[in-house]
Amino acid sequence: MLAQRKEGERAQVLMERDEVLGTAAAAAEAARAGNGRWMLLSAAVAGMGRTAALDAIVRRQAADGAMRIGCARGVPEETAFPFGLVRQLFADDVDVPFSALAGPDEQRVFHRLVTCVARSAAERPMLLAVDDLHHADEASQRWIGYLARRIAELPVLLVLTACADPSGPIPLPPATGASVDLRSLSASAVVRFARAAGLGEDQALTCVEASAGNPALVQALVADLGDGPLPNAPSAPAQSLYRDTITDWIRHRLDPHSRQVCLALAVASEDGTPAEPDLLERILDLCPHERPPSPSSMLRLGRLLSHPLAREAVLAAAEPGEIAALHTRIAELLDESGAAATAVASRLLHVDRPGEVWMARSLDEAAEDAVRAGRVAEAAAYLRHALSGPLDPDRRATFTMRLGALELPHSAAAGIRRLRTGLELHTDVQERANAATALSAALVAGRNPDTALRVLHQASRIADDDELVKVLQTLTALVSSHDTAAWRGAIAGLRALAPTAPAAIEPLVCGLITEYEAGAGLCSAAEVLARVRPRLAAPVDPRLRTAWLGSAATLLQWADCLPEARELADMCLPAPPTPPDLTDVGLQCLLSVRAEAALWAGEFHRVIAENAALVEASAGQGVRLPHLTAMVATARFEVGRRTEAWEAVTAVGPSGGDSSWEWNELSYTRALLHAADGNWQAAVDDYLVCGAGQSAHDFVSPIATPWRSGAALALGRLGLRKEARELAEEELHHARTWGTARTVGRALRAYAAAVGGRLALESLTEAAELLRPSPAAVECAETLIDLGRAHIGAGNGRKGREALREADAVALRLAAPAPGTGGPALSGRLLDMTEKALREGRARRRPQTGGGSEALTAAERRIVGLAAEGHTNAQISSALCLTRRTVESHLTSAYKKLRITRRTQLVAILAQDAETARTTAVTPLAGVLG
Repeated sequence: MLAQRKEGERAQVLMERDEVLGTAAAAAEAARAGNGRWMLLSAAVAGMGRTAALDAIVRRQAADGAMRIGCARGVPEETAFPFGLVRQLFADDVDVPFSALAGPDEQRVFHRLVTCVARSAAERPMLLAVDDLHHADEASQRWIGYLARRIAELPVLLVLTACADPSGPIPLPPATGASVDLRSLSASAVVRFARAAGLGEDQALTCVEASAGNPALVQALVADLGDGPLPNAPSAPAQSLYRDTITDWIRHRLDPHSRQVCLALAVASEDGTPAEPDLLERILDLCPHERPPSPSSMLRLGRLLSHPLAREAVLAAAEPGEIAALHTRIAELLDESGAAATAVASRLLHVDRPGEVWMARSLDEAAEDAVRAGRVAEAAAYLRHALSGPLDPDRRATFTMRLGALELPHSAAAGIRRLRTGLELHTDVQERANAATALSAALVAGRNPDTALRVLHQASRIADDDELVKVLQTLTALVSSHDTAAWRGAIAGLRALAPTAPAAIEPLVCGLITEYEAGAGLCSAAEVLARVRPRLAAPVDPRLRTAWLGSAATLLQWADCLPEARELADMCLPAPPTPPDLTDVGLQCLLSVRAEAALWAGEFHRVIAENAALVEASAGQGVRLPHLTAMVATARFEVGRRTEAWEAVTAVGPSGGDSSWEWNELSYTRALLHAADGNWQAAVDDYLVCGAGQSAHDFVSPIATPWRSGAALALGRLGLRKEARELAEEELHHARTWGTARTVGRALRAYAAAVGGRLALESLTEAAELLRPSPAAVECAETLIDLGRAHIGAGNGRKGREALREADAVALRLAAPAPGTGGPALSGRLLDMTEKALREGRARRRPQTGGGSEALTAAERRIVGLAAEGHTNAQISSALCLTRRTVESHLTSAYKKLRITRRTQLVAILAQDAETARTTAVTPLAGVLG
């Protein structure tokens, strides 16, 4: 049974070798006729079946005793012994030298040994089989060449095997023989081999891909897969015949040069793709040899070693020092050729201590590239590796700070610890101040504002520059907004500083004071804009730039200048997937503004797309982002994903001792969710918690969290009309002080809910008029729903249903996916509200044709109408009391909705809509009115 199995395996190994065996049979026939021949079986790599083919030739020619057989095999361990291989071919009675000879002495020995062969072959034709000639000693190789040149008239067949080589181990006369290159098995042959062994389709495919047609590897893989699946990880401890076969080649059967070539190719293709041809050529320089392998041999090896099983088997057979040295040299070659920093750095990760300057530079550049691509873990790995080598103190401090910033969102403790180390490494006062501001921002993100303030106070004490002291004082005030006790004192300090503040610091000083006064209800939106806009063009200290833009963007957002606020945020914040730097407190502010501006504009999917990943990555890792979490949760709530919204706000956990304003935003969002669930008392409780937190910061204005309006609506549901009216009136007072349509319209809606009756209808009418031209689409839709219901309740069904249809159009626009994004189907909280209100009011939704002016908001229709009449943006701005930037933003939005690119196209669009309206007017009203 065992013999049958071995015979079956032998037949499979000789698949697609018929041409080789046929050539050998013809050569043997010629030799038996007295015309001696030689035949060289060569292959680029081990395992191609040279020995198996040689054995098959020997068996066939010895089967009937027609030829006498002489066998020898070269082994690397005997290459230093002269005539070692020749001695295997001759009996002990033939005198074969044991030492190297030269000149005539060697020729006499060669002649005598050939004469012995001729004498023996005269009695019976002879087959001399020499395996692995490339491992033979030089004297034996020279004698083989001597015999081949004299074989023509001898009844001798000389069959040799050797690794493929351009020149061959010895020169052989082409007239009396031929070299045969053993090619890889075809994929179909490998599949037949695997299927004959009972393997499935996937296993057969593995044999094809991981063997590159190498017969020995095919046989090993078939044996391994027949015993079960291969280990998932190539580095798994489980052994396999496949791995053992390659290990044996590397450790025992390859000469040092070939071994080095295999290792170099495995290292070069470690990312899973064959090395580039030009890199292959340079790898040859790593393995100098008098007879370098041919390019075709290199390509074959490269293809084989591009498979992870083969590559890992080769690398596992190497010494660690060898692999590190090859990675270093390849990294150097790639760096010299101008390859991407990531390609160089991926090699350097295998070097224990990257000790050269170019190595640190490559790792640094690769980290920057990885950060831009959003691969934070990869960037952190590069910086950690750079820090493992020798660096000058300043560079070590810089790398440490950058690494801390990357680690912060994923582990607050690790990031803050790293930033502390970076601060201690800096010796320059200015650099220490920069490091202190980064550490303080990280501590704020880690919800530890007390320690953040102590770090900044300590940096101020050691500062040796009066301007630096004022910079740190201003940044300290910004951080103080996260601490109730420190905020008022910080504002008092800024007011004292304002008259003498340097010009480059004054904008942020003014911005922070204005934030306080806006929140305290001491100024209007118009006054805020008058302060902010002129200062946007003023020069600002680079150390305060993001902080100033964060303050300015916050004020612009509160004033409902959402495009301008968004523009400031986009100037500084990286676009996803690049993560924001949480060690910059100004960027933290801008991150909040970008999210809230998108939320206020009704761009809910944008809020989620830009911020959810950061919120989820930092959840449970010590960095809690209450405001950003509130924005993401609210956006999810608005698009109908209420469960996910609750999960987000719950994951943040309690505030503990942190009194930052950010927790007020989270309380407000939690109240919204309670209200949506119909849990009105819980909603009131959270609204009041939000209000208490805001009041502790002297923040009474409804510009950020209109908690009074929310509480008034909830109290009305609970039947507490008096308490609701008191809160609503207070809210309306503060809203009118601020003066934006959003705040006043929102407060009027809450007031209407609290008072009811005719006053409610009047308040809702005023609110709708204010909100229609404003960017407050969500508040507009909510108000129109209430207005429609109020009209219907007052007996005016026509007006009521028209208001409900208008609210539905706004909700449809907000719920629609962005053009060309293939977004989700229309859904969302507002859409559910309008559909319910339309059903209750017995009104039908107006058909949506798309591309016409019905897709525009009221504000956009008004601006588009003026633009179509030929008015310039400046004239429209003046006529509607809007900023020019707001006009431009509305026109851009309108162009997208109308699918046009030029102002001249507006006339045709509006004319077409007017014609459609006239046609609709003469159709039966029964199909239009509910």
